[in-house]
Amino acid sequence: MCASATYAQSEQYVLDQLDRWEKTADADPASEEAQLFNARRTLALGEAARAKNLAKAFIERYPLSRWRSEALLIRGDAEVALGDEYKALFDYEEICRKYSSTQTFIPALEREFEIAKAYANGLKKRFFGTIRFLSSAEDAEELLIRVQERLPGSQLAEQAGMELADFYFRNRDLLLAAEAYDLFLENYPRSSQVPKARLRLIYSYLSGFKGPQYDASGLIEARGRLRTLQAIEPVLADQVGADGILIRIEESEAAKLLSTANWYLEVDDPISAELFIRRLIMRHPTAVATLEALRIIPNIMPLLPPSILTSAPDYKSLRVALLGIPWEQVDFKDPGALRLLETEGAVSDDAPITPAPTTGVAP
Repeated sequence: MCASATYAQSEQYVLDQLDRWEKTADADPASEEAQLFNARRTLALGEAARAKNLAKAFIERYPLSRWRSEALLIRGDAEVALGDEYKALFDYEEICRKYSSTQTFIPALEREFEIAKAYANGLKKRFFGTIRFLSSAEDAEELLIRVQERLPGSQLAEQAGMELADFYFRNRDLLLAAEAYDLFLENYPRSSQVPKARLRLIYSYLSGFKGPQYDASGLIEARGRLRTLQAIEPVLADQVGADGILIRIEESEAAKLLSTANWYLEVDDPISAELFIRRLIMRHPTAVATLEALRIIPNIMPLLPPSILTSAPDYKSLRVALLGIPWEQVDFKDPGALRLLETEGAVSDDAPITPAPTTGVAP
């Protein structure tokens, strides 16, 4: 039933004793109800321009009418029918801000959501009412947020939440996408789209990692979410290859530790470099980066003080066991540097070492 159905038709009826509608009187054609009904009927017949003019005339003639929100909705719908959805937003916004207690509030909010969804999927705004080429991304984002704020917990808010997260994901704004999917899971834990949100959240964390020279907190988050997925939905985890993704994350973290050790060597801090190699070997003994670290560790050991050497792992045995290379077999052009691996990953620790940057070109 349309939103205007409650303010009467062109005639008045009551139920008789047999529950049949009985006409009692004709409505006054000059009444506000009859004028609005005429505007709505005109719009339903496809005469959008005339319906817009009728609604506009009503709004100007009766600025304090109790049917003003109805007239605004009709005029907004007429604007949409004429292809000017951006102009219609002004009428819908007035309803949402001033008439939230009326029956036109939810229909106006639904119209805003449909416009926001179209904008989020690439629809451009018109320039001087002609060609569409103005970006509407900011409008889509703002409208989708408003829908959730104005009708929290509703199915419409749920749809807007997922649409906003997908909008960020499509536009490669992965930090915001991760935040939006995480918020969706928190607000709508029983939604049918929870599996999608869980997977997209993991993908957002993984895709947000730029390489071993950058911050890797997203990898840690992705690993935690993947393990949660394996525990909650093992079938879905198998379908997306969670075990393989976890191996990739481990290799990335190992490469990050190796990259950090290399940075400390570049700033003449071999103690911190050895500490990160120690963490690398202990946490990721089978990673490719660990093998690379064992190739280079003999060149770092002479730079360390005796107190560090006494507590260091048995690098000689590890080198022979994992690489099959004797400790003395070393031939490097640059003994003081590690060769960077062009892989992904890393975690930081709270050990007392010289702080290293987590963004930019240094790890």
